[in-house]
Amino acid sequence: MAQRALPLPTARLGRAVRTAGAPTAVSGVVLLLPDGEPYSHRRPSPLSYARQIPLARTLARAGRDDGLTAHVVRYRCRGWNTTDAQLAADAEWAVDEVVRRYGDVPVCLAGHGMGGRAALRAGGHPAVGAVLALAPWLPAAPDAEPEPVKHLVGRQVLLVHGTNDARADPELSFRLAERAKKSNRDTCRFEVHSDGHSLRQHHTEVAALAADFIRGSLFAHTYARPVADALAAPPPLGLRMPLAVGFGKSLGR
Repeated sequence: MAQRALPLPTARLGRAVRTAGAPTAVSGVVLLLPDGEPYSHRRPSPLSYARQIPLARTLARAGRDDGLTAHVVRYRCRGWNTTDAQLAADAEWAVDEVVRRYGDVPVCLAGHGMGGRAALRAGGHPAVGAVLALAPWLPAAPDAEPEPVKHLVGRQVLLVHGTNDARADPELSFRLAERAKKSNRDTCRFEVHSDGHSLRQHHTEVAALAADFIRGSLFAHTYARPVADALAAPPPLGLRMPLAVGFGKSLGR
């Protein structure tokens, strides 16, 4: 009989991703939260971790002059696991670890899929200034408790979702953004038309959007017009903003 793999004893931060020429002092941190599964006690997938490295490098490069550092979080296990919400707990631990290592610096939680749900759930941590949820997986069962949103007040919140996502229903992220916008006007959402769960088709535009949002949220840079317009627009317009092809090129990235 096959034995179930034991979870890691503790969550960990992956090695810091920085760009040559960045200031020695760390002035802000983005924590990337990989995708996971609804229920599993298996060890985290190395592939899910590896998929976040290119985005971590892009964000570190974009925030080089601001002293931005990126870490990919290594979970204890790959499952959310119902009320245990283990991925969210690991995200909260990761923010505490950032504070321990770097002091009082602003933090952005940036998660994909199940990691997007973890970013939204852990976004109420006092050190978190921004939350980025890419194709967030949210429970679809009719009797599922709605995800909390009031703890996101005071944070900049951006959701990005492909319209052809077959793994995480984009309509559920719209509904969550709609509820969040009622208590936190600094909430917006972009739709990536014809893209799927991995957001590979328009990955350049998605990465550029993420970089612009994080630099504006953590370091008070002026947002590019699409982000500024989305944050200012009332629902549903500000929650169904199309991500323009060529957005990355327009930012010179």
